[in-house]
Amino acid sequence: MVQSAVLGFPRMGRLRDLKKATEAYWGDKISRDELLAEGKRLRQEHWKIQKNAGVDVIPSNDFAFYDQVLDHIQLFGVIPERYSKYNLHPVDEYFAMGRGLQKPAKDGQDAIDVPSLEMVKWFDSNYHYVKPTLQDTQEYKLAENPKPVVEFLEAKEAGIITRPVILGPVSFLTLAKADRGQTVDPISHLEKLLPLYVELFAKLKEAGAEDVQIDEPVLVFDLAPKSKAAFKPAYEKLGALGDKAPRVTLATYFGDIVHNIDVLSSLQSLHAIHVDLVRNPEQFDTVVAALGPNQTLSAGVVDGRNIWKTNFKAAIEKVELAIQKLGKDRVVVATSSSLLHVPHTLASEKTLDPEVREWFSFAVEKTSEVVVIAKAVTEGPAAVREELEANAKSVQSRASSTRTNDPKVKERQAAVTEEQHNRKSPFPTRHAEQGKSINLPLFPTTTIGSFPQTKEIRIQRNKFTKGEITPEQYEAFIEKEIQEVIKIQEELDLDVFVHGEPERNDMVQYFGERLTGYVFTTHAWVQSYGSRCVRPPIIVGDVSRPAPMTVKESKYAASISKKPMKGMLTGPITCLRWSFPRDDVHQSVQAQQLALALRDEVVDLEAAGIQVIQVDEPALREGLPLRSGKEREDYLTWAVKAFRLATAGVSDGTQIHSHFCYSEFQDFFHAIAALDADVLSIENSKSDAKLLKVFIDEAYPRHIGPGVYDIHSPRVPSEQEIKDRIEEMLSYLRVDQLWVNPDCGLKTRQWAETKAALTNMVNAAKAYRQKHAN
Repeated sequence: MVQSAVLGFPRMGRLRDLKKATEAYWGDKISRDELLAEGKRLRQEHWKIQKNAGVDVIPSNDFAFYDQVLDHIQLFGVIPERYSKYNLHPVDEYFAMGRGLQKPAKDGQDAIDVPSLEMVKWFDSNYHYVKPTLQDTQEYKLAENPKPVVEFLEAKEAGIITRPVILGPVSFLTLAKADRGQTVDPISHLEKLLPLYVELFAKLKEAGAEDVQIDEPVLVFDLAPKSKAAFKPAYEKLGALGDKAPRVTLATYFGDIVHNIDVLSSLQSLHAIHVDLVRNPEQFDTVVAALGPNQTLSAGVVDGRNIWKTNFKAAIEKVELAIQKLGKDRVVVATSSSLLHVPHTLASEKTLDPEVREWFSFAVEKTSEVVVIAKAVTEGPAAVREELEANAKSVQSRASSTRTNDPKVKERQAAVTEEQHNRKSPFPTRHAEQGKSINLPLFPTTTIGSFPQTKEIRIQRNKFTKGEITPEQYEAFIEKEIQEVIKIQEELDLDVFVHGEPERNDMVQYFGERLTGYVFTTHAWVQSYGSRCVRPPIIVGDVSRPAPMTVKESKYAASISKKPMKGMLTGPITCLRWSFPRDDVHQSVQAQQLALALRDEVVDLEAAGIQVIQVDEPALREGLPLRSGKEREDYLTWAVKAFRLATAGVSDGTQIHSHFCYSEFQDFFHAIAALDADVLSIENSKSDAKLLKVFIDEAYPRHIGPGVYDIHSPRVPSEQEIKDRIEEMLSYLRVDQLWVNPDCGLKTRQWAETKAALTNMVNAAKAYRQKHAN
């Protein structure tokens, strides 16, 4: 029989229960025991959902209080001494690594001031993982009560036999980095790390685990030779355990593994190989041909990254083809990846338009989809005829709906010219004009856009959404919030102001709600990092802008401020990547539609007197195809053109900014330069400043603001710490080129820490301004 499998389940719960619990713990509102109990409740609830759906292979150890890679950092004892020296409880040490910790001395205990470990995007998703950080003399030690064993036994006690999910040794080390001042090549530690996997496997087998899922997603990368060569010895050692260890399903996702198929062919001890046949169905024949005579194919045919219903007819055809080649006993129907990247359940959405609701499938629904497909190919279509007919009706409804196509949008796209992608003059001319109109000092200071979204802001927005206050009352409240933010920025003496974005719920949702072609959910939250959840809007049809979206608030802020005011927009690629995009047209088409809508907004902002306009593209790096080659260059071509189309319609005196998350862009710096933004700001505080060397190597002529402190942590950096960062940056950037700003927006922070951090930032910038004054 063909089994069904889920590679991982969302952690947050139906109503963001985990977010609420962790934040309550951080705020000393619940105890550690209460937090741990809530985690256990959620795990058991999620296992039961999958069991009740009829899923055969249910994952465990896919739950994390912050991040699954951070779990493995603690599991293997990869804890830098700056955290371990405080002898914190393991739960608090875990959160200190994830989000930093700052506590004053109290009751004879030393003060604690430690930043978080680096956090980066998980492959090309919007999920963030905590990067393992190694020492040259790193030692590894398995936790006394290994989490994968504890959670397997927890499920077993509840009557559910699970398949523990573990990040593989090669991926763990390939995704790791040397700590600051260290020179270790992480993959060289494989022999040190492998004994811990052997020990863990033995403990899992003793606990009763017959199968284990080892995630090796780095197989979709163009691997360095050392990492590629590490697979064979690693899995030979694990395979040598034989019956003393669980059977291994090696899982890959988010890309194809054809370029690493020789690695797969050498891993004959594996029980099964999982591949993502949603993202890359064309790898099917090559992977099947590489399987050993007794190996199983786990076919990822239910999309773990998007919310569209699975087309049962197409998925069943893929699985039946696998059965023809391998037989029913060697095929598993699975999600393409963990369902971490989709919302919890469609059942929570009570207000969605029934027409579009029929097109969607969230995590709970996708567990049923794998079961239906497995049953259809095992027992025949008649066994699930009702489900197949309903699915076919939904698929046809979406394909034929008038909501997906807007002839006017298509006409405008067809009329786009190359000229529309270019600013009127090159940067030197623009810079001279902007110097006259904006007149900024050396080391200009600004923030990235948002300021803290207080409880009162959320309450008033909720009241407005529910119709409990009038539009006039809500507008008066927003104007009052903008007044307060302007006053604070004047007190801080920042150089370029922002209006603080009190009216915005999310940097993509806010714009989507004002564009045609989008629909929105109520409870479709997805974890981004830690306790941070986002509710991605869904693109269901052609996109256009019926009316201005941000002009009113920006114009009002400018009218009451003494300094230049930045208009804040989210760029076309980020609007695309941080939404659930359509899967029936190419993403480049959707990006161009978004660019045209934003172009109208940029032009309107300029007409309203806004001379500094920031068009954020934090998702540009995230969307980069995982392998170099034609697909990557094609993506960069249409992504850059979309940004330029959105921003090129203004005069030379208007300064265009853009913001990027993560400064790891050496491999595609030509595209960053091609954006032709006047000022870039980048998330950089936890990255090595040596990454900025690319700006020297490429003779980058325009301005840049590498973030000087981390906004993902409540920790307040000292003035000296920021001065040290500026000094380090000046090793790679010109004095007249450097802006001083935080890493990212301040929406998730509290006001006290925000004011303290920005005070130190402005003071540090002023000190350097004085130092370099002519």
